[in-house]
Amino acid sequence: MTCPDVVYILISVNSYATPVRVGIAGATGYAGVELLRLLARHPGARLSTAMGAPGAAPRIVAALKRVWDAPVGGLDLDTLADRSDAIFLALPEHAAAELAPPLVARGKRVFDLSGAFRLRDADLRRRWYPQTPELPQSVVYGLTERYRDLLRDSTLVACAGCYPTAAILGLQPLIQTRLLDLSGAPIVIDAKSGVSGAGKTPTERTHFSECHDSLSAYGVFNHRHAVEIEQELGTRVTFVPHLLPIDRGILETIYAMVNPGVDEPSIAAALHAAYANSPFVRLTGGDLPEIKHVAHTNFCDIGWKLNRETRQLVLIVCIDNLVKGAAGQAVQNFNIAFGFDEQAGLN
Repeated sequence: MTCPDVVYILISVNSYATPVRVGIAGATGYAGVELLRLLARHPGARLSTAMGAPGAAPRIVAALKRVWDAPVGGLDLDTLADRSDAIFLALPEHAAAELAPPLVARGKRVFDLSGAFRLRDADLRRRWYPQTPELPQSVVYGLTERYRDLLRDSTLVACAGCYPTAAILGLQPLIQTRLLDLSGAPIVIDAKSGVSGAGKTPTERTHFSECHDSLSAYGVFNHRHAVEIEQELGTRVTFVPHLLPIDRGILETIYAMVNPGVDEPSIAAALHAAYANSPFVRLTGGDLPEIKHVAHTNFCDIGWKLNRETRQLVLIVCIDNLVKGAAGQAVQNFNIAFGFDEQAGLN
């Protein structure tokens, strides 16, 4: 018996002559682990260091086996700066507010996943992020589809929050093209997120026995993402977040009124024009998105239904809170900032 011919196929992986040295602070949290997984396969990045929170004891992270096998120790600013050209901060606001400015001063490009530098208004920042009394001039709000051009020269990127990412991507093109009636009641954003959105530190609310088999609202009229959304949209919103008993994913149901004469083709045209060159925004129209369609991806899916008689518009927007709402968006911003293909490491 003769063996069949064996065909060897050489697969070439895109690579860059000088990969960017990348460091991650906060590598043991949910977003930090996601960052390590994404950057480990990025053709233009070389993971140079991964650190936990300040003062953390070195440990092997089981979830990162064969991705990052070295111990993840406590944060050391000098080591992080010396070993990295680009630095991702997946840390609480107070730590990010303290670390980002000196890293930028050392010539590093910083991608901050916390909210420390997102709000431009000093009074709002004083209320929601008191650890950041001053906003560095170099800060760019890191919602890739909205600020792509500014990201190219950025040194400090304040990556957008998870809830704001979905809301802004769904609403901003319709507000910009004056399709929405903003003269009456504010836009209503009914947002639901998986438990990982609350972070890795356990609380009573995120305890299995508390959230399993249940659905609860929280932060009503008292959530920092509401002012972030209003900052970017330039209009008032009623934002109500809910905790879903699932690991990951966000679904936002957004209620708005359209101006007289606006029809479904007008809505579709505005969204398609806005995202014609945005590889991670998928417009589904009347085929409404679901969380399972975006889980573990950097996609943002946007669907909609319009009642023309009553002028009521409902948008459904879905993202993965740990990817497009956190680590994936940070990598997407990194790609633009360093001139890589926007989809590198993410597809």
